[in-house]
Amino acid sequence: MDVLLLSRIQFAFTIAFHYIYPPLSIGLGVTLVIMEGLWLKTNNPIYHQMARFWTRVFALTFAIGVATGIVMEFEFGTNWATYSRYVGDVFGSALAAEGIFAFFLESGFLAILLFGWDKVGRKLHYFATWMVCLGAHFSAVWIVVANSWMQTPAGFHVVGEGLDARAEITDFWAMVFNPSAMDRLSHTLCGAWQAGAFLVVSVSAFYLLRRKHLDFAQRSLKVGLAVGLVASLLQLVTGHDSAVGVSRHQPIKMAAFEGQYESLTNAPLTLFGWVNESEERTYSLEVPGLLSYLLHGDTAAEVKGLRELAPDPADRPPVNLTFQFYHVMIAIGFGMIAVSLTAAVFWWRDRLFQTRWLLWLLVFSVLGPQLANQFGWYAAEVGRQPWIVYDLLRTSEGISRVVQAEAVLGSLILFALIYLLLFAVFVYLLNDKIQHGPDPSDLKPTGKLSPRPEPSA
Repeated sequence: MDVLLLSRIQFAFTIAFHYIYPPLSIGLGVTLVIMEGLWLKTNNPIYHQMARFWTRVFALTFAIGVATGIVMEFEFGTNWATYSRYVGDVFGSALAAEGIFAFFLESGFLAILLFGWDKVGRKLHYFATWMVCLGAHFSAVWIVVANSWMQTPAGFHVVGEGLDARAEITDFWAMVFNPSAMDRLSHTLCGAWQAGAFLVVSVSAFYLLRRKHLDFAQRSLKVGLAVGLVASLLQLVTGHDSAVGVSRHQPIKMAAFEGQYESLTNAPLTLFGWVNESEERTYSLEVPGLLSYLLHGDTAAEVKGLRELAPDPADRPPVNLTFQFYHVMIAIGFGMIAVSLTAAVFWWRDRLFQTRWLLWLLVFSVLGPQLANQFGWYAAEVGRQPWIVYDLLRTSEGISRVVQAEAVLGSLILFALIYLLLFAVFVYLLNDKIQHGPDPSDLKPTGKLSPRPEPSA
């Protein structure tokens, strides 16, 4: 393998592993705000127990997420020096904003969230929970903004030439609100809410199947399912908006998503299939006219194909790979909607907690958002190829000129071993927390967080 391919594999591996954890932290942050809010509103100690249990799980995901995220920043300098020089002004401002407005906010209140239950007042602790939740969301904002700029650059000009060329910001807010940023941000956040919510759903369903911690499990399942259902339905809306944006600003990527080589009116929407790139032909099950309608609101509208948009195959992404990632993501997304709605119907009929086949389905539902998030990221990044900054800098031009293939391969193997160990530690600790279950002592808050006395008759 050459250094370019190895560097791409290494970065994809490290970021894919890291991306397991931030969505969980973001989604769990939302559920913590809801659970602790319910405790403050109802004074029911079961909600206090729920909030404290899921705070421990949140702390675990946050710690592993921080540990795995540091590596990527070093890879920019070691493997992608030309790229780092080119985007340094843009990424520097976005990542600085992330550190100031997100990481410091999140980490600054994290100690109060984790250790302040019996040391600060109820309202102050709840405020800290909100700040940690918002900090996790703000972190996603700036990371997605930076990545979206690579997809649809705006608010900049290029200075210098050749290897010395670099992008400089001319309009900070145009950079922040680049054409794809808000669509991609909303889509990413919905995926994160799903990831956290369905972890809560999965563990709660497991307890119900084992007939353990029943009151805790039933209430946690309701909170997780409510968040998961809303996020799944919103994901459908945000996904559509994002696809429309891709068709406007990255039409080659959209053509690859659909495996479409010819420019067509009444363009069909592909449900599933296989792309033969050598023959430039897609074998698929299609719905006639639906793609034109979804993208343009008119079945007669034209959707351009790869032969017109990128006559040279070197200017196209790996079409079949992009096609498969995109369609697997969509299939999982609709699957999560189906699971959420089915569980909601059984909940409404008061049969959710007794239906074992559905509870088993909910146990494994935790995998759905994680897989969809991963495949969605693969589709977005592979579909951008051969550009590392769309229409400005090719991936092959962004590589470091001095790094050797042997060094990249060696570090990739070491990262794989270390990340495998980290994942084993994460699974072990998470399983230990799940097996231990909620702490019975959390039903009796102490100190400054003692329940308020009931008014006398």
